[in-house]
Amino acid sequence: MNNVYEGKVMWSHLDVNMHMRHSAYADFAAQARISVLDSLGLDFKTFQELKVGPILFREELVYLREVGINEKIKVTIELTKSRPDGSRWSIRHIVYREDGVRAAVVTVDGAWLDVEKRKLTVLPAELVEKFATLPKSIDFEEIRA
Repeated sequence: MNNVYEGKVMWSHLDVNMHMRHSAYADFAAQARISVLDSLGLDFKTFQELKVGPILFREELVYLREVGINEKIKVTIELTKSRPDGSRWSIRHIVYREDGVRAAVVTVDGAWLDVEKRKLTVLPAELVEKFATLPKSIDFEEIRA
């Protein structure tokens, strides 16, 4: 499985200082997360059929270096925390500039939401197995309920 998303910084991603705006980092991290989940079979069609979707409780961005227009960036994702049933989790995204320098670290804490009941839920067992194949960080921690 490829846990790297690649993209190009566009004009719309810039702020008044002519570097990538704060929320664009979160957008790239979200797209990386969705792309990797999609590659595991956790795609929007499946979520719609199950009436389930990912929900975030926390998103933290640490900015390290500037990124400018037309730069190609890479975003990696790794699972840093998860309950054994995959119902709660944390994912770390590292944003790299095209020169290989770390530009930002985005960490999110999330869960799965039953979109009809508006309550937290657990994925079916076969999807829990797929979710568990996400690359784990060196500091991965299993969360106990």
